[in-house]
Amino acid sequence: MPKMPLDGLKVADFGWVLVGPLTTKILASYGAEVIKLEGKTRADVCRTQGPFKLGEDTGLDKSYRFLWTNTGKLSATINLAHPKGIEIAKKFIAWADVVVDNYAGGAMERMGLGYENLKKVKRDIIMLSTSMQGQTGPHASHPGYGMQLTALSGFDSITGWPDQGPVELGFYTDFIAPHINIIAILAALDYKERSGNGQYIDISQYEAGVHFLAPLILDYAVNDRVAGRMGNSCENAAPHGVYRCLGQDRWCALAVFTDEEWQGFCKAIGRPTWTNDNRFSTLLGRKENEDELNPLVESWTIHNSAEDIMLRLQEAGVGAGIAQTAEDLLERDPHLEHRKFFWELPHPAVGTYHAMRPYFTLSKASFEMRRAPLIGEHNDYAYRHVLGMSDEEIAQLVIDGVIE
Repeated sequence: MPKMPLDGLKVADFGWVLVGPLTTKILASYGAEVIKLEGKTRADVCRTQGPFKLGEDTGLDKSYRFLWTNTGKLSATINLAHPKGIEIAKKFIAWADVVVDNYAGGAMERMGLGYENLKKVKRDIIMLSTSMQGQTGPHASHPGYGMQLTALSGFDSITGWPDQGPVELGFYTDFIAPHINIIAILAALDYKERSGNGQYIDISQYEAGVHFLAPLILDYAVNDRVAGRMGNSCENAAPHGVYRCLGQDRWCALAVFTDEEWQGFCKAIGRPTWTNDNRFSTLLGRKENEDELNPLVESWTIHNSAEDIMLRLQEAGVGAGIAQTAEDLLERDPHLEHRKFFWELPHPAVGTYHAMRPYFTLSKASFEMRRAPLIGEHNDYAYRHVLGMSDEEIAQLVIDGVIE
């Protein structure tokens, strides 16, 4: 196996649910040794959430959500509610270069595992805490999930139809913060290499999400205009939307921004008579008559497959893409197949499962895809080899309920 860029990096992973695990998943893929620290009585929430394979028992090792978000990691069980559990956690931290948590703000501090305490354990430790709203401020201690943050960050207020209420986007912000987390960790590692000093990284998932609404915030600051819900419309394009296609629940998104693109669109669909209507000859005209234009566009798309529409319009220079389902992505997308995006991994609890590789590749370094761990699967390695404990010490920790 070629050397990977993060070979030798050691990570104590206190992450759970999505943001923490998705951050350390990338580190593990590129060579870091990541030990996921969790307990059986307070396991990663994703271990208990589906999807599970139909007809199978649930348990703590069969959640496909967990299996996807924790590839490449090792698992050691530790009861952080036990006083000795905190002592053992500090031993793992003394071993690590990086500590990652995404608990509610202040949670690590309350357990005695805040950054100031960790510096006493290891002076140059890098700690990343990626909580809902950061570690300071009036709302720092608020726990929650991505669906609260999409509302708080402003995404829900602009999602939906103009005559209806906001649409909840789910865990969208959970997929923003990990990208920023990785960059921050790499920057801290670079700083440590140059200075010999560690770093505390306080990342607010809330603030990371707000960055994505910068144009709308600027529009309000400059023009005192509050953005509203526009459905599938766009101020600078028409037609613009997701149109029904041939088949059961098949759709294609398309966007025509310029008059040149409009001419390419008209040619691609065979120039039906309505495309010659003067109301549609300019972008301004198409926007003013959008309610009449959209049904005409769909009168063409409804008789053609989404795949054919996408290819035909792309060849004409018009942005178009199938509204793909999970089945499309896994079974039918030739581009993802070509790039080997999905990996089939063996797993003792579920047989095999598909996991997504890192979303970026490096031309001069490789990555590795390894299955997610069973809970506590690597206890022997973690306690015996990483911490150097004897059989008697490990047995006593099991008796005391520290190792679950």
